[in-house]
Amino acid sequence: MTEPTYLTAVRQSYDTVAAAYAETVRAPTELDPLSRAMLGLFAETVRDHGPGPVADLGCGPGLVTAYLARLGVPVFGLDLSPKMVELAARANPEVAFAVGSMTALPLRTGALGGILAYYSTHHTPPDRLPALYAELRRALAPGGLLMLAGHAGDGGAPLRPTRAYGGLPVSYETHLLPPARLAELLEEAGLVVTARLVQEPEGGGRRRIATLLAHKPRVTPS
Repeated sequence: MTEPTYLTAVRQSYDTVAAAYAETVRAPTELDPLSRAMLGLFAETVRDHGPGPVADLGCGPGLVTAYLARLGVPVFGLDLSPKMVELAARANPEVAFAVGSMTALPLRTGALGGILAYYSTHHTPPDRLPALYAELRRALAPGGLLMLAGHAGDGGAPLRPTRAYGGLPVSYETHLLPPARLAELLEEAGLVVTARLVQEPEGGGRRRIATLLAHKPRVTPS
């Protein structure tokens, strides 16, 4: 099967910027209090009540994956970019990392007790999100928890940067949807949204941040 062009662009772009990205991105301990609190809530829930292991999808250089592991979460990282996975594995040899796409997870149905998609779905075209969310639901065990976090916008035209992370060339698109639309798509995929946090830009921030928690129902509706 031919890979969608947007996935090729994401892989090539993040392979190009991997080292610069790893030097630029903030560690979880440096995040704002609300973002840290949401990560802590997710970690506590999946650690103490999750029905299986946790996948950090689009894990990049593995900073958040390693943070969750230190909190006692049985977590592994998956990323489309081989260069990102190489950096993550080198920096965190105690955590498992693999190359793969969240659009076609190499996992059996119901394998995961939790999924973290942390600033990793915004390159997905909006018309591809229903299939992506359906795949995340498939991989979750009944009662499994999804945390989706990232920048939000008004759903207008995608951003098409040509340079990023110190002027390195990139070719991906960035799609910034309203939090309400993200929640609607998750619900349409069969997930139950239980919490939404929207942080407005402040202190020099340029974009809203949306964090959503959703779980796979324990009993499939008839």
